[in-house]
Amino acid sequence: MNFGGNPTDPAHVPTVSEHQYHVDDTHNDEKNATAQDIEDMKRMGKKQLFRRNFGFLSIFGFSMILMNTWQALLGTIAFGLGNGGTAGLIYMYVIVVVFFSLVNISMAEMASMAPTAGGQYHWISEFAPRSQQKFLSFVVGWLCTLGWQSGTAIGCFLAATEIQGLIVLNNDNYVYERWHGSLLTIAVVCFVAFFNTFLSRHLPLVERLVLCLHVGGFICIVVPLWVLGPRGNSHEIWTVFADGGGWGSTGLATLVGLITPVTAFLGADAAVHMAEELKNASKTLPRVMVWTSVVNGALGFVMLITFCYTLGDLESVLSTPTGYPFIQVFYNVTGSKGGATAMSCILVLSATANGMTNMATASRQLFAFARDKGLPFHEWFAYVDRRWEIPVNAVFFTISTSTLFSLINIGSTVAFNQILSLGLAALLSSYLISICCVALRRVRGQRLLDRSFDLGRLGLLINGGAIAFLLLALVMSFFPGAPHPTITTMNWSCLAYGGVLIIGGIYYAFWARHHYIGPVEYVRKSA
Repeated sequence: MNFGGNPTDPAHVPTVSEHQYHVDDTHNDEKNATAQDIEDMKRMGKKQLFRRNFGFLSIFGFSMILMNTWQALLGTIAFGLGNGGTAGLIYMYVIVVVFFSLVNISMAEMASMAPTAGGQYHWISEFAPRSQQKFLSFVVGWLCTLGWQSGTAIGCFLAATEIQGLIVLNNDNYVYERWHGSLLTIAVVCFVAFFNTFLSRHLPLVERLVLCLHVGGFICIVVPLWVLGPRGNSHEIWTVFADGGGWGSTGLATLVGLITPVTAFLGADAAVHMAEELKNASKTLPRVMVWTSVVNGALGFVMLITFCYTLGDLESVLSTPTGYPFIQVFYNVTGSKGGATAMSCILVLSATANGMTNMATASRQLFAFARDKGLPFHEWFAYVDRRWEIPVNAVFFTISTSTLFSLINIGSTVAFNQILSLGLAALLSSYLISICCVALRRVRGQRLLDRSFDLGRLGLLINGGAIAFLLLALVMSFFPGAPHPTITTMNWSCLAYGGVLIIGGIYYAFWARHHYIGPVEYVRKSA
């Protein structure tokens, strides 16, 4: 069986010499790899550089807190409530959970075939049509790098501005300043950087503890809302749609609000980029990705329904001086600033943990793409410190970009928020292209790689549903938050997205196409 390139072309042989990317198996046992892990790395032509410290529970915690569904819903719910109202938000959430689960299941199958830190760009290199493998793989690698680097800054910014919201709640004389948010963001970045460097070997333990926070915090917030909160009108909550943005159509407003649940359900591929630090990755990754979708989807639904029923007056909650409706709702429900602060601190800690996992994912994805010579200064980015067994330069670069991104907020919070839309579009694009490549193989009847997680006869149907949803979500990610936008309120992520692709295209034309050959060329033929 030919695992590389086009499986219908038995003459395809990797063009990279063995000594150029030699795999040393002598220390695999020391790095806690299973026989299947060793075989997978051999097939992909990669050297085992990291210790496989993660098991099912720790990587499950990692994936759960990065997706952060119920916390992200509360943190971004103002946009969804303003575009669609409670009914629109609830129904859009259900649709997103169903169809995004198809996306995650499709990627879980690919992760079972090729469990590598490269993720989407590696899969495309193996599954795309032979003539398009190199270019498409490079483009998606570029987009994934952009998406995950921006994601780290967003996670830390969310924690920082939630802290600002709590200061507003507890100090009537506090003046909300953007530069305060930027400084707090940098402080959070430094905090999560400590865990990703000096405590990197203990990251699996931290993720298990964070998983307890994720589930325990959910209970600590839901129960007080159930016991103390007001009860909304079921008819209004489930049937009344809102067009708070002034689109002139509740249907369009509800579609615009789709971005709130999409953002809350993004990131199941995070575990994939930690694949080379996960024991028995080809079997564990699919299980983690599926269970993350199921558990986070359920928790998010319960939290969303609870919040909508205990919301109280929508207008007053949306106009809260704290900037976050959930802080105002917690205060209204408990009648205590101390109680509201304690409940809100759970979300601050979760957002900080999200930034920590984002930084780990972003640095591993950056390392993997650099390892395949997809970036400038690739040797520097791909360096792995023997003592720490992490890509230290990739981690430091991620710390630097997050810090620089946070400074944008000083000039304009709107401009900073475009980073979120830009990262969202980049990751959605990577999911779309990789699933399209697998679906095309299925349509053509071409054989896929061996895998422990197989979609079987439903594969094409699942892939098709995922593709249709991703096309819609990608289009909506470029919509402005309100009609008739001004220069300051326009969603400029479409311009930035195109600009990044143009820069990447220029880099590819003048340098990368002569040096980047794509991961498929390192793949070994099966004996």
